[in-house]
Amino acid sequence: MQSVIAAGLILPELSRTVADEHLEELAKLIQTAGARVVARVLGKRNSPDSGTYIGKGKAEEIKSLVGLHEASLVVFDDDLSPAQIRNLEKLIGVKVIDRSALILDIFAGRARTREARTQVELAQLEYMLPRLTRAWTHLERQGGGAGGGAKRGVGETQLELDRRIVRTRIAKLKEELKHIEKTRSTQRKAREAAFTVALVGYTNAGKSTMFNRLTQGETMAMDKLFATLDAKSAKIAAEMPRPTVVIDTVGFIRKLPHHLVASFRSTMEEAVAADLVLHVIDASHPQYAEQREVGEQVLSDLGIDRERVFEVYNKADAIDEHFAMRRRNSAVVSALTGEGVDRLIEMIRDRERDGGEMMHLAIPHSESRLLARLHELAEIHEQSTSDDGVIVDAWVPKDVVHLFRAHVVRRSRTAVA
Repeated sequence: MQSVIAAGLILPELSRTVADEHLEELAKLIQTAGARVVARVLGKRNSPDSGTYIGKGKAEEIKSLVGLHEASLVVFDDDLSPAQIRNLEKLIGVKVIDRSALILDIFAGRARTREARTQVELAQLEYMLPRLTRAWTHLERQGGGAGGGAKRGVGETQLELDRRIVRTRIAKLKEELKHIEKTRSTQRKAREAAFTVALVGYTNAGKSTMFNRLTQGETMAMDKLFATLDAKSAKIAAEMPRPTVVIDTVGFIRKLPHHLVASFRSTMEEAVAADLVLHVIDASHPQYAEQREVGEQVLSDLGIDRERVFEVYNKADAIDEHFAMRRRNSAVVSALTGEGVDRLIEMIRDRERDGGEMMHLAIPHSESRLLARLHELAEIHEQSTSDDGVIVDAWVPKDVVHLFRAHVVRRSRTAVA
């Protein structure tokens, strides 16, 4: 197993406690990537050093630790510039990467579907492009014309060629993602009649376990960061006013690489398009409030209205029995044991009912256009035909209930009013 040193910087806006927490999360990311953290280093500066980020003195300290622990990699908790990486590698003598590169590597190892693999490769290449270096200086310039000799054109450096190849590949991947997004949009349209519930939240908050609990499914649920990369959907296992689909999405994390956010935008659009969003929060985590804030910021960036969000404080089985959340539209549950899940399902039912009304209608044959309109706008539960018209049980959205109010009948009647 690879030995790694985790490094970070305490800046004026960070307390030592918060900086330690961030470095602890970095250590978990390193473990998720399959390596072992052998030492941790925290520097303190008013601002990052332009040459080495952490300062030459701390870089020398890291070099000593590399020799002591025979480490082969140093990972920094913040993004480094290409120049900082080069300088640190020369000084320390081993490979240096930043948090973004580490997360991209984890995503690359977890990607299974064509969509996830395409998204991750795109993010990796966009991250890599400004960091390409002139590694082939011995090649100098390639000949620009046939026949060689002094009459050749200027040609291209190897670096320019590499950049052109990467840009071409980026363009191709973006086109592939457009086609994949069209397929995903078609899938969303097929679900339009259903009420959709998206699970979002910090990575390892228990979304996959919650998905399994609500759908009686068997999605992989692991105690690891980013166990789920692909959006998955399944019907809820409970009786609901409308057909209800639950969607599991990729987890959030602080300092998520912006290229990755952009690439996974289509996956997160599942949450944007959902009727209800369950923001799953690990209530047992010491920094659950900060993780909640990270999630709230991502939801805000996606333009999701807070009124569409329920906060679900998960892992009730691992917290103090006196833990109580008084925030509006919130529930405390254990997806693992099922505690509180029935109440959560009832909250989802209430939200579905709030959005419309179950109506028992008798529509005359002469009102065929109105019947067609009902099928277009409502969720039909049951329909039968009589001599005088059509009897329909339907869930009708609130904003169009008035169109059908005149045809409401008592359930005991069978004739058209």
